[in-house]
Amino acid sequence: MLKMFERLFSDKIATEPVTFTGSERYRGRIEGKCPAEALSDCAKACPVQAFQENGDGEYTIDYRRCIFCGRCVEAAMKTAAEEAGLHHSSEDVMPVLMENARQITSEIIKEKLGRSLHVRHLDAGSCNACDFEMGAMSNPVYDLHRFGVHFDASPRHADLLMVTGVVTRNLEEALRKSYEAMPEPKLVLACGACAAGGNTYGESYAVVGAADKVVPVDLYVPGCPPRPSAMIAALLAAADMLSERL
Repeated sequence: MLKMFERLFSDKIATEPVTFTGSERYRGRIEGKCPAEALSDCAKACPVQAFQENGDGEYTIDYRRCIFCGRCVEAAMKTAAEEAGLHHSSEDVMPVLMENARQITSEIIKEKLGRSLHVRHLDAGSCNACDFEMGAMSNPVYDLHRFGVHFDASPRHADLLMVTGVVTRNLEEALRKSYEAMPEPKLVLACGACAAGGNTYGESYAVVGAADKVVPVDLYVPGCPPRPSAMIAALLAAADMLSERL
């Protein structure tokens, strides 16, 4: 017990820089080339139809839908054995990036925007995985507030609406009303595969789907769930976009 208290008092808080690289075990951007003979197997293996065949040996990966389960990589290796070059890297997938996002500080945000960025979070029907990662942004390791980004309780005070989870029928109206209550100019960020792609739970009487089926979306953050660093980079990109609209 004494050693534990000694450790707590002696250690310092280590705030990390924003980085787009995870651990070696992290499943990020899919790299390499899928062999032509494995394309159909990879497309069939994808549970959310993110891997699509385009013909003539070409394919695309919709990262808004992708849950990074690794099934397409496994299918490619099973079909083409060692010749399969498809693999997960440890790099985050970010459709919108800011310049030198690792070095952006609150001073730069204020210089571009003139003030801090205010965010309203709306859980439209998530499993809470994205929400847990969002909570981690405020801890001393990621320290979101150093960038001048703050979360508000009311959409009337927010610049950006951050949506997590697939939109359910019960929360469709809440999402629409939250968006309408925001002052202009306003942005919407779809965070995670559910809000960005909407294919995680499929179609049913209880599910609407992706956030862009209800409100216009400006930024998407892929991942199931995304890492806090990817979310922070997207929020910084939103601040840059907002400054252009003011």
